[in-house]
Amino acid sequence: MTLKQRLDQRQVQKLILAPALQQAIKLLPLTNLELIEVIDEELSANPLLELEEESPEVKGVEEPPAASGTAEETPPDAPVDEAAALAEDREFESYFQEYIDDGFRAASSERPEVPNIENTVSQRASLWDHLNWQANLTFFDPLDREIAERIIGNINDDGYLTSSLEEIGLSVGTPIERVRGVQDKIIQFDPVGCGSLDLKECLLAQMDNLQIKDEAARAIISGYLPLLEKSDFTQISKLLGLPFAEIKYHLEIIKRLDPAPGRKYSEDRTNFVLPDIMVFKEGTEIKVVLNDEGLPRLRINAYYRRLLARAYQENPEAYRYLKDKMKKALWFLRSLDQRDQTIYKVARAIVERQKDFFEKGLEALQPLTLMEIAQEVGVHESTVGRVVANKYMITPRGTYSLKYFFHKSLHGGFGEEISSLRVKDRLRRLVEAEDKANPLSDMEIEEILTRENFPIARRTVAKYRQQLDILPSHIRKRKFLMEESR
Repeated sequence: MTLKQRLDQRQVQKLILAPALQQAIKLLPLTNLELIEVIDEELSANPLLELEEESPEVKGVEEPPAASGTAEETPPDAPVDEAAALAEDREFESYFQEYIDDGFRAASSERPEVPNIENTVSQRASLWDHLNWQANLTFFDPLDREIAERIIGNINDDGYLTSSLEEIGLSVGTPIERVRGVQDKIIQFDPVGCGSLDLKECLLAQMDNLQIKDEAARAIISGYLPLLEKSDFTQISKLLGLPFAEIKYHLEIIKRLDPAPGRKYSEDRTNFVLPDIMVFKEGTEIKVVLNDEGLPRLRINAYYRRLLARAYQENPEAYRYLKDKMKKALWFLRSLDQRDQTIYKVARAIVERQKDFFEKGLEALQPLTLMEIAQEVGVHESTVGRVVANKYMITPRGTYSLKYFFHKSLHGGFGEEISSLRVKDRLRRLVEAEDKANPLSDMEIEEILTRENFPIARRTVAKYRQQLDILPSHIRKRKFLMEESR
């Protein structure tokens, strides 16, 4: 077989995303706050874009006089190639004329107020920074400090050591006894318990730090944590030979300990939701409005538009630069417009499909899929997925994520489709109203739901119960008996 090179011409189909289409796709999943950042970046990069409240005049620079008629008219004595170029520009801008007119977005022209510098809080120290700071004040031997850095570097967000002491000892070339001595000191750092290998070590370290001399509580932590996790208080009482009421006293001490001390310095922050869509009732009609508060109003800079009209003869390089920026600016404005239109269409379709929910509540929520909305709006399913990502809708019934309205359907006893959220809500209410001394088992919940035209299997009941963070019936009963014995 002979290998040789040759040229072939083939006709194939390939999906290629143009830059403008890529930009439009990237804008879809952005929230309003994220979109403001993108707009600010585009404003700083493209001189042909400006905020509507800004003056089109540039101080210190004399604007080129406008030609007779409009700035886009072709001069009578222009060469053929220049006339063709200007005609092409005129045709291109006519396609985007609605974006060139004063003011593009129907948003408020007021820019969001910038918070005072006094209200700006510096970045909070992380758990590892806090522990390293204490280690630098505790360990002065270079080897001990290296061991401390290895231990702290392997502590997870909850405050537990994820590597064994043997591994750390081998990595620094030192006996495990020395590593354990450094670990014992780190465990007593603030927050107490960080650096522990397991829950037992963490809780016992906190008891030592607080000087709690409760031997029964220490015994429960040392030997009966699996029973405590199952709320098997009766078995713990038998094994320790203590009355049930006394066991409850020791458990109250354990409850005051922190099983995840590292969370005190967690990077988690409270995220405030800014709704992207507003739904309100006006008479008998439900209105859908995009929340454009705080979004800047953009327009094409008039000065640079006139400069572009004259730059062809005077400075061809500037002409090419301005023309490229003009196209990018117009495509950006068009992408913003398409984003708003797509979000509105999807939100409108969701509201129409879930109209009964806004009228009657959760009992009237209908099952819905991304494919159904995509077919109704006339876009691809992935486009709907990008639209509903990180978007929130404020309604008379509260604020909901757009993903909230998309869920699977179950078939009722008469063949009708039932939302899985309705079944979960009914399950939750059954547990809340049950006899706490004799809670409902999964099988009993299954029988009740079947009688109410929610025919689901027992394993489905167990799955929904776990998703709702509801404990099994025997654990709920044990917890109730413990509370009642107080």
